Amino acid sequence: MWNLIKPTSKLSLRVWQFTILTIFLVGWYVLSIDKKMAFFFGDPIGVVEQVWLWFFVNGDIYYHLQITLTETLLAFAIGTSAGMGAGLWLGLSPMASAVLDPYIKALNSMPRVILAPIFAMWFGLGIWSKVALAVTLVFFIVFFNVYQGVREVSPTLLDNAKMLGAKQKQLLRYVYLPSATSWVFSSLHTAVGLAFVGAVVGEYLGSAAGVGYLILQAEGTFDINTVMAGIVVLTICALLLDASVGIIEKRLMKWQPSHGETEKL
Repeated sequence: MWNLIKPTSKLSLRVWQFTILTIFLVGWYVLSIDKKMAFFFGDPIGVVEQVWLWFFVNGDIYYHLQITLTETLLAFAIGTSAGMGAGLWLGLSPMASAVLDPYIKALNSMPRVILAPIFAMWFGLGIWSKVALAVTLVFFIVFFNVYQGVREVSPTLLDNAKMLGAKQKQLLRYVYLPSATSWVFSSLHTAVGLAFVGAVVGEYLGSAAGVGYLILQAEGTFDINTVMAGIVVLTICALLLDASVGIIEKRLMKWQPSHGETEKL
């Protein structure tokens, strides 16, 4: 069905997206008319009222949102930097990659959420235990994408660059990094969401502030509207950060053909 729908403009695309959102909200509202269903799924009007109270009446959300965003941005920056550095290093060092391969696979296969109590013991209940947990989630998604991007550089391209006298630093700057860039940005879109997941899960398991803390407190009193309001706020923040990554990607990847241009080819 969806393959038959080909939006002719951004406006028609937005109309379809808005229609789906409207159908979802109307369905949710109809479902919430039944009090029993509202107890489990919340009331969209009640959720909007809670968001309004948070932002425009009592302003409670700003302090907690600042904590969560700080944890998310720190984890995103640290995890991305470490993942890119490790991916480049192991991608360019076959020996080190072979030696460390089983350990990397073991760490990646570990359910990292279980590390939250350990990080809480090491770093306390402040922001750094949440940052540490989120970093473990962000690191591997960036690492494997950068590693794969470096390993898939065309040998012919490398040979030609070496024949032209390119040194190792020049190969890194003009061959390896451009090759890995598209892989990096594809991982960053996922990493933004994972950074939020790590921060909120860390807050949920033990904290005195943050949006995850607000959600936990609301669950304790069976206040489903506040829980849903917290989820909505986090989702909007994650979308805004993802959009920021997309803007940076478009500016740095101007050389890459757009989706429309690819279809024409």
